[in-house]
Amino acid sequence: MQPDCYIIGKSVAHAMATQKVGTTEFEIVTEKIHLKCSTADLLDHAKQFNDFLGACPGAFAGLRRLWLRNMRFGELDIPNILGTCKLLESLRLSHCDSGMNSLLQLEHAQLTELEVDYGKFEIVELTCLPKLQRVSYKRWFYSEKDPLYFGFVPQLSKLRLSKSGSLSTRTIVLSQLLGNVPSISDLHLDFESEKNWVLPESPELLRPVLSKLQHVILDNLPEGCDLAWTMFILEAAPSLKEMCITVWDHWCSMLMRDKEFRERNGYCEKADVEWKPHAPDFKHKNLVKLTIYGFQPDDIFVGFISCVMEHAVNMAEISLHDRKVCLCCGDLDPKVKCASRFPRNADERKKIIEELGISLPAMVHFLS
Repeated sequence: MQPDCYIIGKSVAHAMATQKVGTTEFEIVTEKIHLKCSTADLLDHAKQFNDFLGACPGAFAGLRRLWLRNMRFGELDIPNILGTCKLLESLRLSHCDSGMNSLLQLEHAQLTELEVDYGKFEIVELTCLPKLQRVSYKRWFYSEKDPLYFGFVPQLSKLRLSKSGSLSTRTIVLSQLLGNVPSISDLHLDFESEKNWVLPESPELLRPVLSKLQHVILDNLPEGCDLAWTMFILEAAPSLKEMCITVWDHWCSMLMRDKEFRERNGYCEKADVEWKPHAPDFKHKNLVKLTIYGFQPDDIFVGFISCVMEHAVNMAEISLHDRKVCLCCGDLDPKVKCASRFPRNADERKKIIEELGISLPAMVHFLS
């Protein structure tokens, strides 16, 4: 809001010029939330911010972190912002874009972290970001192309992708998406309780890009579906140390998701992902920890854990958590009326351990 932002900006610039300032962060909050923003509002928010940037360049010159929301920029606006914020280390864009199916190209010498939430970009091109280490992209809009292009990003090690799969969602081929970034050590994929949008590939194709992967998180897989397909990551990532899986039908998120998105992309029924091991007798020597949220004592979970243990010969810890509960879901979730069968007493837990054929019960932790 003007003139307050100008006063704050000039005060920050003065502090930077006269004091030793360690870190400066701007979180720009618009007067309207995104659900109430028209296209004209998004354009006006971007204009207000550009005016603020132009009026207080000294404040932005030393900025380390910047979070922008609800803005529709011109084609050259974001490059201009990055050119002004020469010391910027972290950039987050929430509901920001340059129009429907627009292109975002990023180049910056100091940026180490990028988060993009929503927005209408067709593709985000990370053209030249020599210090970039962490990337998170949530709910990209365009479904017919890969959401990201990786150019020169030699230090990129952590990647998070989050999207609710629909009938029109393009399947992502990790060996192609990550072809230029064989340095990923942490991979977080969030399926938002709906369709899988990652292709289980052969280890021959995937190993070159996952050879350094050490930690993988597969979040919000739909309940009632086979988990065996996730083994393709184990086959292709010989350095993997920890694997964490969450199985959860988050009903309030699923049923209350954007109506326009549903109408445009179509509903999607649950379905198992077809997969067969490429080397049925392969052995993995580095995986030592398996964590599962949403565990239930049925064939899906017991069979999956047994499969992992068969191949992960040095497994040291298995942590099993009860399924998640969202207080906001209320009566939307039919499981609210059906108690969890998570093993809570010693006899129930002993039975699970026996079914798994584990000789060292202490390696299995039940956490309700």
